[in-house]
Amino acid sequence: MRRPLGTLLVLLPLLGGCTPTHLEPRDGYVVDRSHASPSHTSRVRHLVLHYTDVGEAESLAVLTGPHVSAHYVLPLPARERQGQPLVFQLVDEERRAWHAGASAWKQRTQINDTSIGIEIVNLGPDRPFAEVERLLEADPETAVEIDWAPYPAAQIAALIALSRDIIERHGIHPTDVVAHSDIAPTRKVDPGPRFPWHELHEAGIGAWPEEHSVARWQKQFVQTPPTLAELQRALQAWGYALEATGELDRETRAVLRAFQMRFRPADYRGRADAETAARLWALLERYRPQELERLEAAMAER
Repeated sequence: MRRPLGTLLVLLPLLGGCTPTHLEPRDGYVVDRSHASPSHTSRVRHLVLHYTDVGEAESLAVLTGPHVSAHYVLPLPARERQGQPLVFQLVDEERRAWHAGASAWKQRTQINDTSIGIEIVNLGPDRPFAEVERLLEADPETAVEIDWAPYPAAQIAALIALSRDIIERHGIHPTDVVAHSDIAPTRKVDPGPRFPWHELHEAGIGAWPEEHSVARWQKQFVQTPPTLAELQRALQAWGYALEATGELDRETRAVLRAFQMRFRPADYRGRADAETAARLWALLERYRPQELERLEAAMAER
C-alpha cells in the first residue's frame, strides 16, 4: 500500500530513530527549516525603562494580571542566583508586552510593537503622579521639594547586565534606549530624576552629551538663545512627539521635564533655559548630526 507523501515525511525520521533538526512536526503539518533566509532583522527597536511605583509583590501581581505586563522585572531587594544577578522574565522577547501604552518616539507610535520593556521595582516619588504634576505646573520658577526613591547599586548592576545583553542581541541604537517619560511625557515621569542615566551610559547603555560640546553650545545660547519654536523643533528632532507651536504649553513643559529628568536631573522644572538647549544641541551633534544640520539651516534663515 502506498502512503501519502505527508505521512512519509513524519514517519521517516521516526524510523531512523531521531528527527532531523530542520524538520519540526506541528499540529497537522511539518515545518522544514532547511531553507533559512538571512533577510530579516529583529522586530525590537527600543528598550524602554520604567519604575513600578509600588513594591515587589504588588508589582508582580499587577504585571502578571490581565491589563499590563513587561518583559522583565528587576526585584527589590536585588538578589542573586548562582552568583549572578536575578531578574524575572514575564514575557518572551518575541511577544508584545503591554508596558508603554499610548506612546511615540522618532515618529513611530505604539512603541509596544517595537520594544522590550524593563520594569524596575522602585517606589518613585513620595506622592502620586497627579500631585507631582500639579506642583511642577503651579510655578516653574519655584523649586519643588519631591523625595524620589533611590536605585540600589546591586539593582543597577543587574539592569546593566540585562540591558547590555538585550541591546547587543537586537542592535538597539543608543538614542532608542528611552525612559517611559520620553515616549509618554504627558502621562509618565518614570524612571524619574534619581535614575542613573549617566552611569548607564558609561556602561555602554543609552546616550549622553559630551560636556565640552555642552559648554560650547551653552556659551552660544547665553548670548543668542534659540526661539521656543526652534527648541520645540530640536526636541522633535531628538525623538519627542511635539509640535513647534512657539508656545510654552503643558505638552512642551512635560517634554522639557522629561528631557531634563534624564539629562539635567538637578533641575527638571520644565523651563526653556540655555543649559537645557545646550544639552539638547550637544546630543543632536553627537548622535543625530543630519537632524542638527537641518535644524541649523532653518535657524540661519530667520
